[in-house]
Amino acid sequence: MRETEIEKKLVNDVKAVGGKAYKFVSPGNNGVPDRIVIFPNSCPVFVELKTPSGKLSKMQHAQIVKLRALGQEVRIIRTAEEIRKLVLDWAAGRLGGASDF
Repeated sequence: MRETEIEKKLVNDVKAVGGKAYKFVSPGNNGVPDRIVIFPNSCPVFVELKTPSGKLSKMQHAQIVKLRALGQEVRIIRTAEEIRKLVLDWAAGRLGGASDF
């Protein structure tokens, strides 16, 4: 699956449960995650999208480390199953705070 296909599925699946998946662009801050996902009654989740074989750049890794140090939830999504897990984690109230790579 291409990254654009994964991104489209993320946007559609989040929308299907009443959320938003905003495109994240931050001038002067290269490497920020691709999307900010907002689920109803939940903290935001920053999402970096990659293909299954995709690697984070050094700048992306550094930005993720900074966000997690601020206590923010950051997910790296590579597959449809990881999108499903994100939605299920939201539904179970398991979002919020830093998570592992």
